[in-house]
Amino acid sequence: MKRIAVLASGRGTNLEAILEAVESGHIAGEVAVAISDQEKALALQRAENRGVKALFMNPKDYGGREQYDRAIVEQLKEDQVDLVVLAGFMRLLTAYFIQAYPLAIMNIHPSLLPAFPGLDGVEQALNYGVKITGCTVHFVDEGLDTGPVILQEAVPIIQEDTVETLHQRIHASEHRLYPTAIDLFCKEKLKVEGRRCMIID
Repeated sequence: MKRIAVLASGRGTNLEAILEAVESGHIAGEVAVAISDQEKALALQRAENRGVKALFMNPKDYGGREQYDRAIVEQLKEDQVDLVVLAGFMRLLTAYFIQAYPLAIMNIHPSLLPAFPGLDGVEQALNYGVKITGCTVHFVDEGLDTGPVILQEAVPIIQEDTVETLHQRIHASEHRLYPTAIDLFCKEKLKVEGRRCMIID
């Protein structure tokens, strides 16, 4: 069974969706550890509530970004983690971290990449005036939201949408899509060739 680490900085709603999917058998893996860079992150509480190891690792305790990432990677190796899942983790990973887990770090982004990468993907889509946005699960590479796309789901924008209402509907999509992508990884059904990620039987 694949062992998953979830890295989160905030409320942890995607973490909750992942933990629920594991418990209900919709993810053929287990969450071995949840790690946050924020001591008061609700995500850590959500993990603890479900009996999952929850760790606060303070970036201020380390000499810089790479030293911090090295410490996290060391912890992940100790916990024998196969897949790293970013769930609202508000730090950019260094090349060291990404190279330690090639094609084994996932992120979810609130737009249909490559449209509207980076911060405020929901606001960017609204301001641009597109009629459809959504969310994208992708592997993490050394660029910003540029790794191979695993799954995407479209979310229509309605005329009355605000950033908040659109975010809520995208979140609902994320909570369905992320566990599905993680399950495909756990079942070894993802194959990457160049930029293309294919689902194999």
